[in-house]
Amino acid sequence: MANTETPKGFGLAIDFGAVAPAPDPAVATTTSTAPTEAKLLILGSGPAGLTAAIYAARAGLAPIVIGGYAPGGQLMLTSEVENFPGFPDGIDGPELMAKMRAQAERFGSIMVDQDVDRVDLSAQPHRVWSAGREFRAEAIIVATGASALWLGLESETRLRGRGVSACATCDGFFFKGQEVVVVGGGDTALEEALFLTRFATKVHLVHRRETFRASKIMISRVEAHPLIQLHMNREVIEVLGEKSTEAVMLRDTTPGATGAPERLATGGLFVAIGHKPNTALLGGALPVDAAGYLQLESDTTASQIDGVFIAGDVHDHRYRQAVTAAGDGCRAALDAERWLAERDASGS
Repeated sequence: MANTETPKGFGLAIDFGAVAPAPDPAVATTTSTAPTEAKLLILGSGPAGLTAAIYAARAGLAPIVIGGYAPGGQLMLTSEVENFPGFPDGIDGPELMAKMRAQAERFGSIMVDQDVDRVDLSAQPHRVWSAGREFRAEAIIVATGASALWLGLESETRLRGRGVSACATCDGFFFKGQEVVVVGGGDTALEEALFLTRFATKVHLVHRRETFRASKIMISRVEAHPLIQLHMNREVIEVLGEKSTEAVMLRDTTPGATGAPERLATGGLFVAIGHKPNTALLGGALPVDAAGYLQLESDTTASQIDGVFIAGDVHDHRYRQAVTAAGDGCRAALDAERWLAERDASGS
């Protein structure tokens, strides 16, 4: 769920390890004064990128993290996280990211809060351009994540985190005992609708077409479920509510339909129309699958380009969880560290 408040806590420092901390490198380093050459460059500052930074920094690699002008990834739009290990009472998404960032900085990671403009991975060292500066590194971890696709409504944006969500697995529990709406027609939307029946008294599944794009077995399960009501040939045109979501307005998309929009009361709107992996900045340098997600070359995090590794939702369109992204970041950092050690040992 979204949080429209200004993220807090990026000045926090916490001690999780036995390794002696670096002498406050992040305190003295700003985006404009950050070095432009490093052993390892990490693109992205969500759970995958920051976990990779923690591991790499503890290994003495002093990674540079180019995290974007809006650092923190998808969790910066999440008001409360209850399924990340170690926080039995839950934690706000921005606070969790602040703690991860502080931990990465504590061990020597250098944060650059700028977007990546373009990359050149064709030769060593790999090169990345950001805000007019060129960064060079022997190894790169791509952890740029994926962005949820939204309906594009002003009211939807305003009420994110106040009843509007793009992740039923993350936020479904908060709607226990309420009626909710799911928008979408693919397998993801139907899976989200079925998942939400564990908490909601009724799930309204809204799809703008007459038939679903989902698999037959998913359609059968949804049609047979007593708590799911289908609204075919309908689209959400507005989300109603001031401080929280109270209802949605539905328009009939049937050709020639002229009826007035319908008001559907609901405590939550889950938009499940897909995700877009953030790969445009790579300019096609790495192969993608049919859905546009980066592809791994083996059971490691290595890409097809030597010295380039991949972590998180930019390749994972199955799980899309903070904890799985963090695990990917750990794997990528370990793979990069070993690759760099082997490279140094061979003198190449």
